[in-house]
Amino acid sequence: MHKSLTMFARPAFNPVTPPRSPGQTPGDVPAALDLPFVVPYTHRLRFTDDALGADAAVLSALLEPSEGRAARVLAFVDSGVNAATGVGARLRDFAGRHGETIEQLDVHLIDGGEAIKNDPDRLKPILEAMHASALDRRSYVLAIGGGAFLDAVSFGAAVAHRGIRLVRMPTTVMGQADSGVGVKNAINYFGKKNWLGSFAVPWGVINDRTLLSTLPDRDWRSGFSEAVKVSLLKEPAFFDQLCTDAKAIAGRDAVASDRAIRRSAYWHLMHITRGGDPFETQESRPLDFGHWSAHRIEPMTNFTVRHGEAVGIGLAIDCIYSTLAHGLSTLVADRVLNCLRDLGLTLHHGCLADADALLDGLEEFRQHLGGRLTVTMLTDVGRPIDVHEIDRGLMRRAIETISRL
Repeated sequence: MHKSLTMFARPAFNPVTPPRSPGQTPGDVPAALDLPFVVPYTHRLRFTDDALGADAAVLSALLEPSEGRAARVLAFVDSGVNAATGVGARLRDFAGRHGETIEQLDVHLIDGGEAIKNDPDRLKPILEAMHASALDRRSYVLAIGGGAFLDAVSFGAAVAHRGIRLVRMPTTVMGQADSGVGVKNAINYFGKKNWLGSFAVPWGVINDRTLLSTLPDRDWRSGFSEAVKVSLLKEPAFFDQLCTDAKAIAGRDAVASDRAIRRSAYWHLMHITRGGDPFETQESRPLDFGHWSAHRIEPMTNFTVRHGEAVGIGLAIDCIYSTLAHGLSTLVADRVLNCLRDLGLTLHHGCLADADALLDGLEEFRQHLGGRLTVTMLTDVGRPIDVHEIDRGLMRRAIETISRL
């Protein structure tokens, strides 16, 4: 087994004798036991130029044999991606060239896009395909598609057998820079974004440059809103670089774009693995900066607004609100808006005219996590704060400001 890919070593069992109160015998156990424990995970992120060609060894290494048995793999591929790239045929060729490590590789084509998350019935054929391929918990699900596609397939992998090893290969900027690296998966339910889902750490993620080559310009540009978001939260120098590179990124310059995707993925990964709350048990969700309104904008527009486009609008709204309520410099807010526009994002939409409906997103945001409302705002680049109350009058002003852009 490749040493760097070992999930975790089995810890030694060190039994603890239960504490005894006076009068208890050695066999007694207290009526209440609170024993914290830690589950060790390894998150594997790889960057490649062509994971099914020159860099095939990277994917092959992730699909490691288990207990002497070669890997059994079921690949779910977005049918649109397959039509544009022929990745299904390339997967079969890949399997033929790695027969010593891959026992079986089946390819299942399904339609992606937000529709795969909006219809719960779309989950059934995903689970049926896993069952038909006789996958077990040491098999692999390989998911190749955009963010919504990965969310749905990842949810299927998380609930089948209580969890099948998942390798993601995101085919959008959004997936590579943000969601594909995450530990969340979900489908939309009750007309609400990501209502039905789970947390599950992927076995591995491969950000492959070739898979972005046929991405439409609209999806290319919108994906970088998440890079702007995480730069504002984590690293002023990264935000400066994005501002400098924004027009080149919009024009699909390879060097500038790759730099932004890698840095964004890095910061998302660092937050998940080092931030202390990967499964969002606490009240703060800093990586959802700008998302309370974005998650509301999507259903308000019947998902005609892409997630990345909605995030761009949400970032603009919350940056303006932060200038009104939390002392963020208007110069910083202007830089954010200019950076988003230079990336090719439109920061207004007709749905902003219905501020009441948009503000309902605050309560939906609170309900999704539970407890009191907690929304991330900015006092400066790299200086986020958690706020628990929103001045609706000021938020209306922020929404109106963006709607006039």
